Amino acid sequence: LVGHYSANACLLSICSLFGAAVTTVEGIGNTKTRIHPVQERIAKCHGTQCGFCSPGMVMSLYSLLRNIPKPSMDQLMEALGGNLCRCTGYRPIVDACKTFCKVRREKIILFNFPQVLNVTTGIFSFKTCEKLFQEEEFLPLDPTQEFIFPPELMNRAEKQPKRTRVFYGERITWISPVTLGGLLEVKAKYPDAPIKPGSLFHVTNIAYILLILNVLISGLTIGAGCSLAQLKDILTDVVLDLPVEKTQTYQALLKHLRTLAGSQIRNVASLGGNIISRHSTSDLNPLLAVGNCTLNLASKDGKRQIPLNDQFLMRAQSSDLKPEEILVSVNIPYSKKWEFVSAFRQAPRQQNALAFVVSGMRVLFEEDTNIIKDISIFYGGIGSTTVCAKKLCQKLTGRAWNEEMLGGACRSVLDEVFLPASAPGGMVEYKRSLIVSFLFKFYLEVLQNLKMMNPSLCPCLPAEYGSVLEDFHCKHYETVLRYQKVDTKQFPQDPIGRPIMHQSGIKHATGEAIYCDDMPAHDQELFLAFVTSSRPHAKIVSIDTSEALKLPGVIDVLIGKDLQGVNSFCEFPENEEILATDEVFGVGQLVCAVIADSDVKAKRAAGLVKIEYSDLKPLILTIEDAIQHNSFFEPERKIDYGDVDEAFKTVDQILEGEIHIGGQEHFYMETQSVLVVPYGEDKEMDVYVSTQHSKLAQDIVASVLKVPSNKIMCHVKRVGGAFGGKTFKTGIMAAITAFAANK
Repeated sequence: LVGHYSANACLLSICSLFGAAVTTVEGIGNTKTRIHPVQERIAKCHGTQCGFCSPGMVMSLYSLLRNIPKPSMDQLMEALGGNLCRCTGYRPIVDACKTFCKVRREKIILFNFPQVLNVTTGIFSFKTCEKLFQEEEFLPLDPTQEFIFPPELMNRAEKQPKRTRVFYGERITWISPVTLGGLLEVKAKYPDAPIKPGSLFHVTNIAYILLILNVLISGLTIGAGCSLAQLKDILTDVVLDLPVEKTQTYQALLKHLRTLAGSQIRNVASLGGNIISRHSTSDLNPLLAVGNCTLNLASKDGKRQIPLNDQFLMRAQSSDLKPEEILVSVNIPYSKKWEFVSAFRQAPRQQNALAFVVSGMRVLFEEDTNIIKDISIFYGGIGSTTVCAKKLCQKLTGRAWNEEMLGGACRSVLDEVFLPASAPGGMVEYKRSLIVSFLFKFYLEVLQNLKMMNPSLCPCLPAEYGSVLEDFHCKHYETVLRYQKVDTKQFPQDPIGRPIMHQSGIKHATGEAIYCDDMPAHDQELFLAFVTSSRPHAKIVSIDTSEALKLPGVIDVLIGKDLQGVNSFCEFPENEEILATDEVFGVGQLVCAVIADSDVKAKRAAGLVKIEYSDLKPLILTIEDAIQHNSFFEPERKIDYGDVDEAFKTVDQILEGEIHIGGQEHFYMETQSVLVVPYGEDKEMDVYVSTQHSKLAQDIVASVLKVPSNKIMCHVKRVGGAFGGKTFKTGIMAAITAFAANK
């Protein structure tokens, strides 16, 4: 059976793909041969703007259609759950995808502003007009014309003898055993080597060795190499086949598996890897812990079982794996009658985001009562490990499930699940409120279940609590799109207001659009990586570059003193430098730059640069701090029109208030990227840069090199998303890169 899986290339080790057929966006279609219907529709439905995310969107949709030619909207949205776009707002991308689904189309309405309002009735009137794209012109999707799995790979998998494969790299050796015994031999020989389950495409992969599913009397045994996507499919089938009372843990796991990362990551990430990593924000570990799961371990010396409990999650030596052991499988017991399990998480977005706080909770009652027989509560995202509220659970055991119990639990939980004000990641008050909120929601969910099983055990829930019990879910609304109608007097060649495809749309969708990082390598090309400040306000005591310079392939390390006389720019605020020399004013400020003969070596060497700081006062991190220390940007800039003070004396109402907004996490799809090519004479240079302000980049480069601006040719073909982040700072990075190239 051949399966098609979308995956993140940057997270997939190439050695794990031995025997797999890899299809890229360039492979399914391009402008030189023919484009694929998916590529065409993404472009013609206006689903691309900067274009940096378009190849990923295309491949996610392509892999979905290879498995399900006529997907539902739910399947479509799940397939795109791991893709991010910063430009289009997703609607046109989803519009393109909908052309492959059996769903109702949006109603497209265009209107003309001067004629739209009926003055007598005050009602706007609309006229239905042309669509934004013509579906009848699209290439048809024909599954018979798609690639087949290469027969030579099929023959190799079936006929060639299975043997351990070894790949030798410069710094890493990759060993792929084909049997469990072979894997244990390798682990005994290299106890500190990590295990990478890899992909599921070839029977000689470790994932296959550890891919086990046993349905036992007491529960399921799942192989550690089982991917999260496979686990989701297995649990979905089991939940349908078994009585509800046995599947409480499985239903809770499914709830988190639907939103854990995206389908691209779930296709390659394994259950065992999720467990062994023991990240504090793991969605699954709190549920596996409350579900009383056990881990089946193996080594060359034998087998044993350990519980997946708080001691294991805290990496206690007595409850951890030995260096030579591997996790073979996980036992997930059935739940019992009168036992309830719930899963909770709160994250920046529903999919593809680490949770702020995640929790698993389980309670078992004495039969036909509301008396707690056993209870277990775990929280993740609170500290460095998943935390168990063991003392609280001991207090609650034997008590009735009522509001008195809830009040005591909410008062006690924050004492045990402690979150200090200086906790990493901030948002301390918010996380504390989530800890209590999850407990309250669990109380209501269990109360509802108890009432269904025995109405006499609990009172009716107040109507206003109903929304608390609703899970967040995406509804697929039928929408009406309203656009201004093109003026009939407008010339046909005038594109303003017309639904014309992006000029580079097809190239975006085929992966042929060239961004800075796609440009071919030049002869004698070097790479630069920055070292940034780790302190918000500090004096630089020393910069030690000796270890970085010892690394093979490292050419040089630039510091602020190398730019003496050119380490600032006329448009900079006072005291701001291109490379900080004596003092830093913020975390992330550029301090030095490492130049090497490869990108990997430059980044590795940047991590070896040692900077010693001496913290300075005052430390100004908020608006309130700035007001207290009289620290303001000068000169003050404001716009006055008329007599403002006098106007405020005569207005009818004055609205006053305050709003507090913390730091924002901004990002764009293409990171800061610069390529500088010296001509070799008169310091002339070609600067290829992803910037929104090419003139400023040109001026800063010219200033640093002490040449007229006309010696610097600044090229901006396209920008892979920017949103203001590539206006000013990009010019600074271009200047440092140009200085290094010139040196």
